[in-house]
Amino acid sequence: MSYSAAVVLLVTLNFFLPRVLPGQPLAALSDPRSSTYVGDAERRAAVEEYYGLDRPLGEQFGGYLIGLARGDLGTSIRLNVPVQALLTERLPWTLLLVGSSLSVATLLGMFVGIQSGWRRGRSSDRGLLGLFVALDTVPLFFVASAAAYVFAVRLGWFPLSGGRTPFSDSWGLLRQAVDVAHHLVLPATIMALQFAALQFRVMRAGMVSELGSDHLALGRLKGLPEGRLKYRYAARNALLPAVSVLAVHLGFAVTAAVFVESVFAYPGLGRLLFESVASRDYPTMQGVFLLLSAIVLAANLAAELVYRRLDPRAAR
Repeated sequence: MSYSAAVVLLVTLNFFLPRVLPGQPLAALSDPRSSTYVGDAERRAAVEEYYGLDRPLGEQFGGYLIGLARGDLGTSIRLNVPVQALLTERLPWTLLLVGSSLSVATLLGMFVGIQSGWRRGRSSDRGLLGLFVALDTVPLFFVASAAAYVFAVRLGWFPLSGGRTPFSDSWGLLRQAVDVAHHLVLPATIMALQFAALQFRVMRAGMVSELGSDHLALGRLKGLPEGRLKYRYAARNALLPAVSVLAVHLGFAVTAAVFVESVFAYPGLGRLLFESVASRDYPTMQGVFLLLSAIVLAANLAAELVYRRLDPRAAR
């Protein structure tokens, strides 16, 4: 499927999938048990008309496409704030969380995978393989909840929630940066450990497949040092699958961010999406889905370009 066809499909699914969910965005207005209950039927109808929910589905889709072409993502039903403003506020937090966790996971998984694969069959290799397989099998939500309880509640080493300390705007820039990093350590580490496991296995498998290659045997005959054989020859060839895995990781990171940001009340897109799904806030759900899908598509395109750069045969 071409990228243009993927964009058309994503835009279409982005509109219709939220509406498949049971429940309605304004259901609380007609529920007497709700704190937002509105007894006047005319006022409820006026609210539905304001958000365009009284129009036929096809007409709503047409309005969505016209607004999208104009760069208008609509207004949040839950917060009555432009969706674009919400995305602008939350996106940097998610990029910081996902970017830092994937960077740590990639560096850790690749480096340890290189060392483990180069020493295949030794006790260190078996130990590392067992450790990373165990990390990969434990559910992310359980790990995040357990880490929050141990390191935040019991030990108090890290903040339990949020992206920064409330009312820290008056602090100096350095102190604010340290505060943000302190809040970031726990959620980013949890995500990094999950992603490092797959990166480790892929890199280790690539290194193992290179151990008996002809170019390594020729390099040993020439007397090349072990470090050069390991990193410049074996690791470079084993790097190609790891680049593809990095693009796949970004897609997984979207789902992981929803869980991690919900557990740690982190102010990113994942938490915004979780809250929007709970309240059936269609415009916000559409905006978050669309933005995250665009990021994943861009990441896959970048990975494809990097792959062709590392292996010119892929461009033929």
